[in-house]
Amino acid sequence: MRKEVNIRKAVEYVINSEKEKHTLLGIGPMSENFLRASLEISKEKDFPLMYIASRNQVDSYELGGGYVFNSDQKVFHDKIKEICEEINYDNVYYLCRDHGGPWQRDKERADQLPEEEAMKIAKESYKADILNGFDLLHIDPTKDPEVMCKVVDIDVVFNRTIELIEYCEQVRKKYGIEKEIAYEVGTEETSGGLTSLDTYESFIKRIKEYTEEHDLPMPIFIVGQTGTLTRLTKNVGHFNYENSRMLSSVAKKYGVGLKEHNGDYLSEAKLLAHLPLEITAMNVAPAFGTIETMALLELLDVEDKFAELGVITEPSNLREAITNASVYSMKWKKWLTDEVDMSNLEVLDDATKLQITELCGHYTFSNPEVEKEINQLYANMDILEIDGKRFVIEKLKEEMEKHVRCFNLEGLTTKIEQSM
Repeated sequence: MRKEVNIRKAVEYVINSEKEKHTLLGIGPMSENFLRASLEISKEKDFPLMYIASRNQVDSYELGGGYVFNSDQKVFHDKIKEICEEINYDNVYYLCRDHGGPWQRDKERADQLPEEEAMKIAKESYKADILNGFDLLHIDPTKDPEVMCKVVDIDVVFNRTIELIEYCEQVRKKYGIEKEIAYEVGTEETSGGLTSLDTYESFIKRIKEYTEEHDLPMPIFIVGQTGTLTRLTKNVGHFNYENSRMLSSVAKKYGVGLKEHNGDYLSEAKLLAHLPLEITAMNVAPAFGTIETMALLELLDVEDKFAELGVITEPSNLREAITNASVYSMKWKKWLTDEVDMSNLEVLDDATKLQITELCGHYTFSNPEVEKEINQLYANMDILEIDGKRFVIEKLKEEMEKHVRCFNLEGLTTKIEQSM
């Protein structure tokens, strides 16, 4: 049976623990394989999971749905529950909205929706989150197409944040949902307005004063900029130890946790530094998608060799399918650096195509043609008595193991329970 540990209690334990340090891990639900891998390792290592679903990944069908197995909030919720039952999961996971808010779907920004419409859509999305059991909602109203690359005025950020929290609390009460909804505010984007330590602290103080005065829940996480920045399949930012230390100290002063985004592809040395720096939680998403795509490419290498030997008579067409789908998905736009020339997709060299596939392959897993070829690949592995899906899952668990070790997560659920 799944354990019940309130997410606020878990965060408070991590913030206040003096005997030993921990950093919580937020993970992007990149695929069904990754859901299974993460639930398995959570059960084995006894630590809580935070599934951080962006609106592009999981959202109401009325708003466009999500690319993660074409899911809305209910399908997402039910799929996790189904896997839990299959593996007899007995630990703790939290459903979390990552970067909820207006203009947070790519299409909404491209369409440059007016603020009133964008806020209305954001509220509809949050309502679906709440009605489908989400535990944490990230309130991020900083993706404003009117502002583009300029900094969104901090008063605008504050007012939109409060409006959305108030709306979510109204929904919770209207539908008789007794479970507390936890909130995360702020953004790692430089356009979000929280670019200095003074602004960061004043924003937290302002949020705290307003929530206390109006009987609203104080957010449990404040996102801060630690210097991380994900581009291609590496972290090109400059992790700032001193700034991270100061941000975590300021957040702790107000009883909230520092949440770091864009934690993909960091070295183990930098991951280990999160404990003494008292960074409460870190988000990782595209890195796990890259691991899964690379695992599939490894299986393709095996398939190629045994097709040459005549053992496999119907090889999959996955390499071509996933490459084409990745290149023409255009999802690479947000992750590329200037060093990659994508001006003419028809003449890309093989090295660039591979780079884009590793980067964007996870966006295509639910593409019917790609999904068909993945299943053919798994069938061919069965001929060789290789469990292809299990190979992929174990590769994902290996990557998670690194974070479990560096963030001192093993046994954390039991420790939180014992403190309650």
